[in-house]
Amino acid sequence: MYMTAYSSSSSMLLRATRTKLISSSLSRTFLSSPPPRPTASYRSLAFSSSAAAAFRSSSVAARWSHWRSPLSLRSQIRAAAPVLERFHRKLATAAGENPFKGNLTSLPKPGGGEFGKYYSLPSLKDPRIDRLPYSIRILLESALRNCDNFQVTKEDVEKIIDWENTAVKQVEIPFKPARVLLQDFTGVPAVVDLACMRDAMNRLGSDSNKINPLVPVDLVIDHSVQVDVTRSENAVQANMELEFKRNKERFAFLKWGSTAFRNMLVVPPGSGIVHQVNLEYLGRVVFNNEGLLYPDSVVGTDSHTTMIDGLGVAGWGVGGIEAEAAMLGQPMSMVLPGVVGFKLSGKLRNGVTATDLVLTVTQMLRKHGVVGKFVEFYGDGMGELSLADRATIANMSPEYGATMGFFPVDHVTLQYLKLTGRSDETVAMIEAYLRANKMFVDYNEPQQDRAYSSYLELNLDDVEPCISGPKRPHDRVPLKEMKSDWRACLDNKVGFKGFAIPKEAQGKVAKFNFHGQPAELKHGSVVIAAITSCTNTSNPSVMLGAGLVAKKAHDLGLQVKPWVKTSLAPGSGVVTKYLHQSGLQKYLNEQGFNIVGFGCTTCIGNSGELDESVATAISENDVVAAAVLSGNRNFEGRVHPLTRANYLASPPLVVAYALAGTVSMHSLYFQHVDIDFEKEPIGTGKDGKNVYLRDIWPSTEEIAQAVQSSVLPDMFRSTYESITKGNPMWNQLQVPVDKLYSWDPNSTYIHEPPYFKGMTMDPPGAHGVKDAYCLLNFGDSITTDHISPAGSIHKDSPAAKYLMERGVDRKDFNSYGSRRGNDEVMARGTFANIRIVNKLLNGEVGPKTVHIPTGEKLYVFDAAMRYKNEGHDTIVLAGAEYGSGSSRDWAAKGPMLLGVKAVIAKSFERIHRSNLVGMGIIPLCFKAGEDAETLGLTGHERYTIDLPNKISDIRPGQDVTVTTNTGKSFTCTVRFDTEVELAYFDHGGILPYVIRNLISQ
Repeated sequence: MYMTAYSSSSSMLLRATRTKLISSSLSRTFLSSPPPRPTASYRSLAFSSSAAAAFRSSSVAARWSHWRSPLSLRSQIRAAAPVLERFHRKLATAAGENPFKGNLTSLPKPGGGEFGKYYSLPSLKDPRIDRLPYSIRILLESALRNCDNFQVTKEDVEKIIDWENTAVKQVEIPFKPARVLLQDFTGVPAVVDLACMRDAMNRLGSDSNKINPLVPVDLVIDHSVQVDVTRSENAVQANMELEFKRNKERFAFLKWGSTAFRNMLVVPPGSGIVHQVNLEYLGRVVFNNEGLLYPDSVVGTDSHTTMIDGLGVAGWGVGGIEAEAAMLGQPMSMVLPGVVGFKLSGKLRNGVTATDLVLTVTQMLRKHGVVGKFVEFYGDGMGELSLADRATIANMSPEYGATMGFFPVDHVTLQYLKLTGRSDETVAMIEAYLRANKMFVDYNEPQQDRAYSSYLELNLDDVEPCISGPKRPHDRVPLKEMKSDWRACLDNKVGFKGFAIPKEAQGKVAKFNFHGQPAELKHGSVVIAAITSCTNTSNPSVMLGAGLVAKKAHDLGLQVKPWVKTSLAPGSGVVTKYLHQSGLQKYLNEQGFNIVGFGCTTCIGNSGELDESVATAISENDVVAAAVLSGNRNFEGRVHPLTRANYLASPPLVVAYALAGTVSMHSLYFQHVDIDFEKEPIGTGKDGKNVYLRDIWPSTEEIAQAVQSSVLPDMFRSTYESITKGNPMWNQLQVPVDKLYSWDPNSTYIHEPPYFKGMTMDPPGAHGVKDAYCLLNFGDSITTDHISPAGSIHKDSPAAKYLMERGVDRKDFNSYGSRRGNDEVMARGTFANIRIVNKLLNGEVGPKTVHIPTGEKLYVFDAAMRYKNEGHDTIVLAGAEYGSGSSRDWAAKGPMLLGVKAVIAKSFERIHRSNLVGMGIIPLCFKAGEDAETLGLTGHERYTIDLPNKISDIRPGQDVTVTTNTGKSFTCTVRFDTEVELAYFDHGGILPYVIRNLISQ
C-alpha cells in the first residue's frame, strides 16, 4: 500500500517506501504550533528520512557506517546534504495539497456567520458511507482531513470507505489521534523516555528540541494515592500528605516535564481519576482548531482510556512507547478493524445496576470474541441508558477484549455535556457539526441500517444482579448462585475458579484479637471492601445507591465490623459534592466508607496495608480472604497480596458485602462472601429481626430521585474551574527550568534508561534467535500484572534488595507502579508477581524459575542476568491471551532489559503484542490447535527461530520455523502485523526508529 506515493520519485527507496516511513513527519517537531493541515514547508522537510534511507543504499552509504561519534555527526550531515537535497527535489512531487480540499465545507451558525470549516463526508457522494458504522466514520474523517498522498494516501481513504470489503482482509491504515492522554504510572516512564530521547539527540549532535509533543497531551496524576488511612474524616489530607512524601521526586519530575515540553497539561494530584476527568472535562467531542472542525479522538497510556467512548469520542489504550510516537506526530499504523454491532433493547429491571449490566456485557463479548475489533452499541435500549451507564460499559472494553466499546453521540450525550458545564454554544457547535457530517444518531428519526462484521443483542430486562470473580473480570457469577459458586471454588483445583481447599479445612475459623476486640476469619471473609474509582464512580446512580444502602442499614441498626478495611475513592471532586448534597455521605462515613482520596486506589493495587492482626490471622491460618471492590480489575495478586479471592461488584453491593453477617452485640458473625442474599439475612437489626438485602436495597425510583435532586451542573463547573490550580503541596514543588533533565545517579525513582546508550545511526537490522534458553514457561491468561506488577514490592524480592542496598527502608519501598521511572527497579520487578505460575517450577507458585544449564532455582531477574552474562539469549513460552490486562509498557520494556528476544504464545492481547514489537521483541504464535504442551515442549530445550536476516525478506504474518536442540521442529506465525512494525523491528524498536529518522532530517 505504501509504494504508490514514492514509485514515481525514486526506485532507490527500497524498504523505506514499503514502510511508508511515517515518522518522517517528526521533522516538524521543532515547530511550536503546527497548523491543522500540512504546509509546503512541512512537506519539503517531511521527506528527508526517506531520502536518508535511500541514501544509505547509495554508493556513498559507507560514510554512514562510520557515524560512531557525535563529534563527526554534523560534518557527515553537511557532506550528505547535496545528496539529500536531490532526493528532496525528486520526492517533492510525491505529496501535494490535500486532494480532498474541495470537500472542505463551511458549517454555518444558526444566527449568521460560521462555526468553522470541516471535511464533509456527505460531499463525497458515496452511498457506501451511509452503511459505515459510526466508529469507522471517525477513521474516515481523519484520513480525509489528513490526506496528503504521503502520510495518508487516497488509497487509504478508499480502503476505509470500502470497509465492508476491506476489513475482512486485515488491511493497514494510518490514523492520527487528535490528542494523547497519560496517567502518572504510565506518564512518568513516557516523560522519562522523552527526556532520554532528548539526551540521545544531544549526544548524536542533533537538535534535542525536536523532541516535543505536536498534539495536545494531558497527564492526570491519579495513580499514586494509597489507602493508608481509612475510617477518618482526615483521611483525604493524611493520604495526600503520604502520597507527596513518597512521590515528591516523581511529581517534581512531572512538573518539570510540563514546563520543559510544549503542548503538555499536567493535572495535579487530588483532582480525580484520569478517565473521569477525561469524561467530565478534557473530552472535546468536536475540536475547533483555528476554525477547522473535526471529531475528538484520543489514545491513552491506560487501557481504560476507552471510558471516553461512552461520550462518543473514539479512544483506546496504547502502550507508552506508542503514545510517545503519537505525541511526536507519528501516525499510528493500525489494521482496519471489524466492528461488532451490539443491539440493546428493553430496560433494566428495578434493583439492577449498571455494574450488573457491564459484567453481563463483558461475559457475552468475551465469549463472542472481539479482540482487535470495535464494538458499537445501538438500538432502542440506548435511550434507557444514561451517559454514565454507557461510560461504565465503555470503560471495561479491555476486560471484554475490544479496542473500543463505542456509543455514537445522541441527545443523551448532549444532555451530559450541558450537565458537566460545557457551554451552550459549544454544545450547539458539536451537534451541528456531527449532524452535518453524518456522525449524530437521532433516535427520533428512522434509522438506516448499518453494516457490521457480526451482531449481538441483549434485552436489558434479562440482566440480573451479579458479581465477577474470584480472579478474572469476565468470570461473572449471578448473585443468586454466589454461595454455590464459592463453595465450588473452594473445592476446585487451583486455577481461575479454584483454590483446592480440602473439605476438612473449609470450615476452619481463625480467631484473633483486633485491638482488644475478639474477631474471627474464615475462607471467604471480606477483609477489604472498596468503592474505588474507574468503572463505577463516574456513575451517580450507583454511588448514590451505595449511600442509600448505607442509610437504610444505619436506620435498621446494622454496622460494618471494624476489621473490614473500607474505603471510598471517588473519581472526581464532583462525587463528593453530590454525596454531600444528598446527605448520604454521613451514612457512608458511619459504615466506614469515608473518602480516602481522589484517584486509582484498590483497583491498581494501592490498597495499603491490612491491619497487622488481620494480616497475621490470614497468613498464619492460610485463609482465602476476600476483597470486594467496585473496580474493573481483580487479577490474582493485584488488589492485595493477602486477598486471594477478589470480586468486582457495584458500589451498593460493596456496602452490602461489607455488612454481611453483622448482628447484634450478643452474637458474633463475620463478613463473608459465602452468603445467599436471597435466602439468608445480612444480619439482625436493632429490633432483633433478621435484615435481608431486599430490606436495604433502594428502588430505581429512589435512586433516580436522588440523582435528579443532587447532581447539578454548577458542581462540575466549580470543580473544574480550579482543577489546574493545584493544591499547596503541588504548588510548592520547585523544579529546574532546563530543557534537558539533570539525572540524579542516586535516585531510586527517576533513572536514565539504557535504551539509547551506544546507539549509532546504523539500524541493527532484522535478526532471528539462535540456541536461546527458555526463561519461563507459562499457561493461559498471563496478564501484564504477572509480567510487571504495579503493586507492593515484596520484602525478599530482587527489587527490594536493590532498594535496601541504596538505603531505602522497607516502609518507603512504595509500589512498582510508582517506581516506573527507574529501569533498575522495574527490570528486577519483571515477572515478580508472587502469584505467577511458571511450569518450569512444577507447580510451585512464585516469581522464580530454573536456570536450565545448572538446574538452580533462582529469582527470574537473577536467572536472566546469569543468562545475559553467559552470552545466552532467552525466550518465553506462553498460552492464550498472553499480556491481557492493563496497557503496561513495562511488561515489554522489562523483558527486553532481561534479554528476552522472543515470546511464543497461543495468542496475544492487542496492546501487549504491539508493545513487544515496539521494544524489539519478536512475538510468535503457535499454529491453531498447537501449543507447548501438544508439541511436547518442556522449556528445557534450546530454541532457534529461523527469521530472515534481511527485513525485506520478512512479511507481516509470515510463517517461520522454530527448531530445538532435541530435534523438535514446528511452525509459528510471526506477529508483525503491519509493515510499519517491521520497520520498528529493523531499528531495534520504535524509539530508536524515531530518533534515527529525526537525526537524518
